[in-house]
Amino acid sequence: MEPIFTNDAIVFGILILSLGFVFYTESIKTGFWAKFYKIVPGLFMAYFVPAIFTTIGVIAPEWETENTLGEVVKSKSQLYYVASRFLLPAALVLMTLSIDLKAIFNLGNKALIMFFTGTVGIIIGGPIAILLISIFSPETVGGADFDAVWRGLSTLAGSWIGGGANQTAMLEIYKYNPAKYGGMVFVDIVVANVWMAVLLIGIGKKDQINMWLKADTSAIEELKQKVITFSKKVKRNPTLTDFMIMLAIAFGTVGFGHFSAKFLGTFFSDIVSSMESQTGRNIFSFLGSSFFWLISISTIVAIILSYTKAKNYEGAGASKIGSIFIYILVATIGMKMDLKMIFENPGLIAIGFVWMSIHAGLLVLIAKLIKAPYFFLAVGSQANVGGAASAPIVAQAFHPSLATVGVLLAVFGYAIGTVGAILCTILMELSSTI
Repeated sequence: MEPIFTNDAIVFGILILSLGFVFYTESIKTGFWAKFYKIVPGLFMAYFVPAIFTTIGVIAPEWETENTLGEVVKSKSQLYYVASRFLLPAALVLMTLSIDLKAIFNLGNKALIMFFTGTVGIIIGGPIAILLISIFSPETVGGADFDAVWRGLSTLAGSWIGGGANQTAMLEIYKYNPAKYGGMVFVDIVVANVWMAVLLIGIGKKDQINMWLKADTSAIEELKQKVITFSKKVKRNPTLTDFMIMLAIAFGTVGFGHFSAKFLGTFFSDIVSSMESQTGRNIFSFLGSSFFWLISISTIVAIILSYTKAKNYEGAGASKIGSIFIYILVATIGMKMDLKMIFENPGLIAIGFVWMSIHAGLLVLIAKLIKAPYFFLAVGSQANVGGAASAPIVAQAFHPSLATVGVLLAVFGYAIGTVGAILCTILMELSSTI
């Protein structure tokens, strides 16, 4: 169905108005809104309000229309593409300028432990979900040959451990029926976005969660304090020249990232495709992803710049501009979420939610055992499930200085995504035959 507004200029205006509404109401310190934002974080509302507009048909990420010949024409908004390919890497550059890399490494091994816990949760969650759903609805997890549901679920494993490149690799490996693949993409969008919403709500309760986990947050607070102290030290009233130079640094890096990503993506894609081993080609398929290289290169350049005088632009508000870009990205992600979709394919959605519940439960258990802060739980999960597009969103919600942690873990997820997904799929195939 065609939404009311399809012009991206109008839709962008609606998204920015939504963000303005959220920030304005969050700034009110008395009455209803003050109480509301004590429960619901502003970042979640920045995601949820656009989702409401999509649900009621005001805007849409994709739609179908009929032309004068009666042919169905598919159209889509380009706002998410622009936000994820231009604004996200620019935000990462601006937020990373003032980074203290040594302090990030001093966060310890709990970040990696929680990341790998999230990976294991996805690997074992798939087969367990199949076993549980098969008790109540065996036809939901059935199918034969290339229509077998476990083949389709392999693409979710690829997406939730790695990213889009890994998801495509799993579709290629297990040859799931392309006509039914849209259903799996549908589950991916619904479950992953609902889970991100839950994590964002949890950020509003992070202090209580950390108390329950008995977590030691000293290393995180030390990193945040270092950035705050540095920001105060170099703080100044920004001039037009400051803003222009910051934008030049950010989007100059993005331009270089796109140029390099296209070259490196093609270069490694040729190398990977020439491998004799099919397994090797599948494992290293992520190296052909231009998005992987765009995020990696932008982050590396920003880290290099953090050792130069460019880091002093934090005092002129570099991370604040980066946060604006991140919020626009959040709004475009929210626009992709139609809340009615949850009820359209209950069987597959049930598998997805059971699967994600196992992932979440394991994360909570390990976080409790090792007394890991909620930050490591949330970012470790999102680095798996959301990847490089949304892990920095969750990380920066704790503090802009932490966005790089989300990126580093997400990039690592690309590297292990296909291997982990293959292991998960083997277990899912076994589960579906029991």
